[in-house]
This record gives sequence, structure tokens and C-alpha cells, in this order.
Amino acid sequence: MAEVWIMGEMLVEIMRPEAGCDMDVEGVFRGPFPSGAPAICIDTVARLGHSCGIIGGVGKDGFGKCLLERLGKDGVDTRFVRESETTSTGVAFVTYFEDGSRKYIFHMGNSAAVQCEAPSAEELGDVKFLHVMGCSLMAEETFAGEILKVMDSVLRKGGKVSFDPNIRTELLHDPSVFDTVRHVLENTSVFLPGEEELLLLTGEKTIEKAVEACFKNPKLEVLALKQGSRGCTVHTRDGVYQMGIYQVEAKDATGAGDSYDGAFLCGLLEGKPMEEVMKMAAAAGALNTAAFGPMEGNISKETVREMIEKGA
Repeated sequence: MAEVWIMGEMLVEIMRPEAGCDMDVEGVFRGPFPSGAPAICIDTVARLGHSCGIIGGVGKDGFGKCLLERLGKDGVDTRFVRESETTSTGVAFVTYFEDGSRKYIFHMGNSAAVQCEAPSAEELGDVKFLHVMGCSLMAEETFAGEILKVMDSVLRKGGKVSFDPNIRTELLHDPSVFDTVRHVLENTSVFLPGEEELLLLTGEKTIEKAVEACFKNPKLEVLALKQGSRGCTVHTRDGVYQMGIYQVEAKDATGAGDSYDGAFLCGLLEGKPMEEVMKMAAAAGALNTAAFGPMEGNISKETVREMIEKGA
């Protein structure tokens, strides 16, 4: 049975190959690349040697085949991925700008990406972590409800929830989704936000107050605050840990945070000291950034170890 499960959108990504070409301008796109934040995260878990699976949906089409073949090759359990005969695989179009910002156009709301049902607790087995992505909760209301069913099943069986809010403004059509997000947060043991997300979800003005507010939740064990080029600060009930980033030639930052999440969970599962967990996560994020395409980084136990040995 899988140690880590994730339920969320499975997409292919169609990308501008160079920065600065907006969506309303004629130009070239590259793809399809297997993508979707949940798929990127769980693929990293598999490549780092841990049993894992994804619950989601794809169309019975070429894009769906692209996703299933890639995840299956890397060792992700896809038996709970529904292949739809009537709807197509979800797609995200992405463009980049020189300042590092991105724009997305999602074709997901009426796609197979948000059309699947929660398996039972018995089918999932003894799960150690269910990882939840905020973008999945924002994708579609019924889909979010199915994710909550899986979360409740995992919690009842003694598993833990890790949560990356991963807020996508392009998907934020209904602000009431924050009620769902906060419900997940109340049941979270490992929280992996960015700084803006942390302030937004807590309603606090400073990081210090926001962290303090989060730890009022008795279930919270770890808060890993992702800070982009400044690295990460991890807060636990026993202390605070800081780490910078590994320097690589950045080719595409899409998916770096998702790979960070996956490697962070692997470090926790392996019982490593927090400093080592952070090194694993930072290395996976850097390796993801060094390749063009959201899931194309050369991530493995060996490459992560080599980057750590080489140093930041």
C-alpha cells in the first residue's frame, strides 16, 4: 500500500518557450508536458523511492496517455485515475516574463481533471500522508468535496495531512473556497505555504504573528515557509531552522515548489533531522528549476544526494 496519496488535478502544460510573449500575442508554444501541481509533487515522491499514488482524472486521449505513461514509468500508483470517455484531459497554457512572473490559462473546469470520486479508506490502506493542494480545492466545488472525503478517511485511520495552499488567482472564482481551505488547514500536520499565502490565510500583518496563529492549531507539527530565492524557514514546536537555495542555472521555475513538497515529505518519512529534510527538499526544487518543463527535472535519490554533497 502507498505511504503517500494525493488527490488533485492532472493536466498537461503547453508553454511559451521564451519569456515575454503574452497570451494575446501570436507565437510558439511547446508541449504537452505532464503537469498539474499534485502530479508533479507525487512524481517526485516516487522518484525518491517512496510508495505513492494519485487520485484524479484524465481523458481517454493522447494527453491523458502522456500523463499516465509518465507517472506509471516513475512508479506512481494510478489505479484511482479515472479515464473519461466523454471529457478531455485538462490543459494549462503558461507564459513567463522577465521578472519571473507567470500567467496561466486553465482549461480544467469542464475537463476530466475534476471528474473523479474519492476511494474508500479500505481501498487506500494505511496512509502515512495525504498531501492536499489548494489549487485542487479551487478547481471545482464537487471535486473539492471529494478531496475532503479522502482527507476525512485518512484522518480516521490515523494518517496525517500535509497542505500546500498553492493559491492560483486564475482559479479563484469563488472566495468562499477559503472556508474549505481553512477546514483543511485545521486538520494539517505539515503546512508548506509561501509568505503571501501565509499572511492571506491567517489574516495577520506579519510573518511572526501568522506563524504564531498557525501553531494555535494543536495538530500542526511543521510549518515550512517557502521564500523563493531566499530559501526556506521551517518552524516546529521545538525550534526554527533556516536554509538558502542551491544555485543552478534556472530554466523553468514551474513545479519547483511542488517538487520541494514531495521531497520534504520523503525526508520526514525517512525520519531525517530537520536540517537534512530541508536539504533534500531544496535540492529537489533546484533540480526541477534546472530543466524546462514542470516535471522534467533530473530528480532521483542519487542526484539529490550529489547536490547536497556539492553544497549550496
